[in-house]
Formats: sequence, structure tokens, C-alpha cells
Amino acid sequence: QGDLVESGGGSVQSGGSLKLSCRASGFVYTSYCMGWFRQVPGQEREKIATISARHNTDYGDSAKGRFTISRDIGKNTVYLQMNGLEPEDTATYYCAADSTCLGQYTIWGQGTQVTVVS
Repeated sequence: QGDLVESGGGSVQSGGSLKLSCRASGFVYTSYCMGWFRQVPGQEREKIATISARHNTDYGDSAKGRFTISRDIGKNTVYLQMNGLEPEDTATYYCAADSTCLGQYTIWGQGTQVTVVS
């Protein structure tokens, strides 16, 4: 099935930056679309950003202008650079993989917590 492992979460001051990483293994990473999502307890999961195998990107409204998704094919890793973080960005961030590139994410990581303090 495959495995995704996120890292890079933590606590940061308002206005600060974090870079999340997600390493893929056990599947043909290069042919998958990859995405970052976040979720706050009691709320629906929110799409943050996606990237195709050809590095085409798409961002959710909350991420536009602040976050950047990228992928390193050689390292089987996708990144999320987050700048200008605010307390409302506090959430668990998840990496996911989609073989169809139609929004059907079937492989998920365990999540990494991001906390932004004012």
C-alpha cells in the first residue's frame, strides 16, 4: 500500500515559519499526486496544497501567498513551506498520496502537529 511519514511540525510564534516534510516509501511516488491537508478537532479536514507528478500546484484559499508545496523526486519527499503563520493555522497537518490525481487520496501519513502562538 505504501507509507508516508511527516516531520517538521512544532510550535512557532505568530508570523514565523515552518517547513514540513513528508517522505514516501513502498509505492511509485513519482506517479502520484501529493497533497497536504490539515485538521482541527471537531472541524472538517481542509485541503492546503497539492502537487502533481509534473509539479503543477494548487492551493487552498488559506494557503495562497503564504505556503509553498514542492517535491523532490530523488528523495521521495514532498515539502510544505509555511510562512507568515498565524494562530488559526494551528492544526494537525497530514500528507497524502493520490494515484488517480482526481482527488482520491488513499495513502495518508500519521500527521504532524503545528501550533502557532500569539
